[in-house]
Amino acid sequence: MSYFDNKVPPKREDRLQAVIAHKDSICGIANRGGGKSCLIQDGERAFTQGTICLLLPALAMLNSLPDNVVLLHSALGCGSCTHSQNANVRTGSNARWGKPKDGIWLSTALDETDVINGGEGKLEQAIIEADRRYRPASITIVAGCVPGIIGDDIDGVAQKVQPQVNARLLPVHCEGFKTKIWATAYDAVYHTIGRNLLVERGEKQITPQDELEVFKEQQRLARTVNLMNVSSMGRIDELELERLLNSLGLEANVFPVFAHPDSFVKATRAALSISTCPTHDDYFLGYLEERFGVPSLIQHMPIGIENTSLWLRDVAAKFGLEEQAELLIASEEAELRQALEEFRPLFEGKTVFISAGEFRALATARLLQEIGLEVVGIRSFHHDEFAEVEYEKLAREAKSDYVVDIANVQPFEEANLLKRLKPDLFLGHANGNMTAAKLGVATHVIYNTGLAYIGYRGVYEVARRLYRQLSNPSYNKRLAENVRLPYAESWYQAEPFTYLNSRGRSVNE
Repeated sequence: MSYFDNKVPPKREDRLQAVIAHKDSICGIANRGGGKSCLIQDGERAFTQGTICLLLPALAMLNSLPDNVVLLHSALGCGSCTHSQNANVRTGSNARWGKPKDGIWLSTALDETDVINGGEGKLEQAIIEADRRYRPASITIVAGCVPGIIGDDIDGVAQKVQPQVNARLLPVHCEGFKTKIWATAYDAVYHTIGRNLLVERGEKQITPQDELEVFKEQQRLARTVNLMNVSSMGRIDELELERLLNSLGLEANVFPVFAHPDSFVKATRAALSISTCPTHDDYFLGYLEERFGVPSLIQHMPIGIENTSLWLRDVAAKFGLEEQAELLIASEEAELRQALEEFRPLFEGKTVFISAGEFRALATARLLQEIGLEVVGIRSFHHDEFAEVEYEKLAREAKSDYVVDIANVQPFEEANLLKRLKPDLFLGHANGNMTAAKLGVATHVIYNTGLAYIGYRGVYEVARRLYRQLSNPSYNKRLAENVRLPYAESWYQAEPFTYLNSRGRSVNE
């Protein structure tokens, strides 16, 4: 039975045996491959600091959909992250359609009375009001923790109310307490897309006059590929990948971020689906292949020289375009390597620590190796089987073994590691660089939707920005002289993984 036959997608702990608590080294974790299972036992922390909820990545995707209203069925505060996300929605809309557009989100604002009596009636009224007020193509009904605890059936409510509204109702299960792997949020979003948006609304009658157009469309679709994008990928990165695919004579159907709900059915007709991030894409691409016979490529993230070239070769092989791809790769790599030469003298001997989601961290680490920096540590937010080949690439090129911390943020471990390793540079999320900055480490955001990171252009742009950052790191050094982190000096002297083991107790107990 397909996962999509169920109302709720499985959590990644069960589906992929993903883990969030593990300490290792790059060589140690890479050596788990080579015929052996790369799966590792999940640990626990006796002390843990906050992480993010499933709602944050799910809402980042859903708020980007044009002609869509996000209806959050939970406590009012659960939607607070959408305020900061709206800047990305506006700039993303402007980059794609020439005008900024706000994301629209509403909340049923469940309170104590609703917890006791149930909130389904309130949800019904909110759906009808959202449809009347905004007339959207779709309404995504996003369940937070509260309805999951009290047992509200958002799927049942959607089914009951659907005949009364014009918008498609899309139930999304994001009850944060059900999983520790927040990347499950991607599965939750794709689950409702697969169940609700991949079927045409009504059959189109084809007349004899349409047959030529149908033939032309079939020819076009034979060269069309589904290019999966993620909420951390700006339009500038999409254009880079489209440029490379167009150079091979292929056309890209880019989705789901900023794709109109009515356009999702196009994904079922493409000749191939291409992942840009296996962490993000594997659940949905598996369903497209299983249900609609659309084959997929889900291995490399096109960040860095090697990974971009491998990504292109895989795509070209599916269409018999290997020779054309090799000419393109040779030309792009030669031009890029020459352009990077001006940065290498400064990068020589500089060390870097990276913190991000699994594939973004590992692929970016490989890019940094390629431009001449030495990676001395990686913190990956989770680990699953798809990362095996990436660890092997990094271990192959590592100057020496270094730490890998599988952690769903945990800044106290990060502070300890940074104090010991003293890297010259730290790459992390936009809101996750404070620890390193306050320790005097030069920082750079690991993604920003207005900047280039992906493809060959991304390599150069990242190198150029890091060159500027490392040329003048005085801000962070002065910051460290005037502020301090809230950790006692004794913590910096302790082993950084003191609170991590498989039993959830301190190793000193």
